[in-house]
Amino acid sequence: MARRALGPATLAVVQAVEAAHEGEPVLVACSGGADSLALAVAVTVLASRTGCAARAVVVDHGLQPGSAEHSERVAEQVRELGLPAEVATVTVTAGGQGPEAAARDARYDALAAAFGAGERCYLGHTLDDQAETVLLGLARGSGLRSIAGMPAVRDRFVRPLLGLRRSVTRQACREQGVSWWDDPHNDDDRFARVRVRQSVLPVLEAELGPGVAEALARTADLARYDADALDALTPTGAPPDCTVLAGLAPAVRHRVLREWLLAQGAHEVNQRHVLAVAALVTDWHGQRWVEVPGLRVLRRAGVLVVEPHRPAVADR
Repeated sequence: MARRALGPATLAVVQAVEAAHEGEPVLVACSGGADSLALAVAVTVLASRTGCAARAVVVDHGLQPGSAEHSERVAEQVRELGLPAEVATVTVTAGGQGPEAAARDARYDALAAAFGAGERCYLGHTLDDQAETVLLGLARGSGLRSIAGMPAVRDRFVRPLLGLRRSVTRQACREQGVSWWDDPHNDDDRFARVRVRQSVLPVLEAELGPGVAEALARTADLARYDADALDALTPTGAPPDCTVLAGLAPAVRHRVLREWLLAQGAHEVNQRHVLAVAALVTDWHGQRWVEVPGLRVLRRAGVLVVEPHRPAVADR
């Protein structure tokens, strides 16, 4: 497929990709949506300009009828854009979490397994995705990290498009004559993210004026800076000694407790759980224990200890 001249939207996507690139070979995660296809177009431009190796992978979650055929069509579309592409098929297992989280975990596992030597994987998340993530984190009330959104770089995963609106990636596809696929799950209001996208953000923009999504994305950046600074101040491997914990600033103490709980095998720990455990340290009055997902936390002789969660047994 011959590439067209770069229109303004395509140029914006290319510039974002070039700004993120550090000379490494690139693996593009492509779903067939406008964001990832615009990203694929930009990476072909990057490869032609820099000579870097680039390819793509399409993850087939197997969650919809005909997903294998669809994934192969997307891979072929990416090949026509100029990138080698392959399909990675995964099995999504809920494992006690929601379907969105299970699919995400399976997808990242597949992408990690696809890495070649020195590659980084470019993901098509946009500023709109970031704003939605911040609102979902705010609703959970799980602390500063929950509103820090998605980082531009984490390990070998890169999100070059976090500064661009979804409308830009769609316009880039139009400029290049690239048709995209809209995942029906993105219109299924059973999912919280879809409700945020279709109802919450539009209402905020209508009532508060334009620029809400951009403000939420800036909030994520600021929250991440603060969270990173607090994490750097948080002692690692700190013992659960209540005297030591009581002497820490609350923000640091809560981080120590959260990391300790996760290390002990707790899961889906939120701020409510952390505050309840913190009360064993700072508001001790002989309470028995605190239940967190997967664990029971007790205070004994001035030290926090854990026991496996024990389901209640009915009286005989």
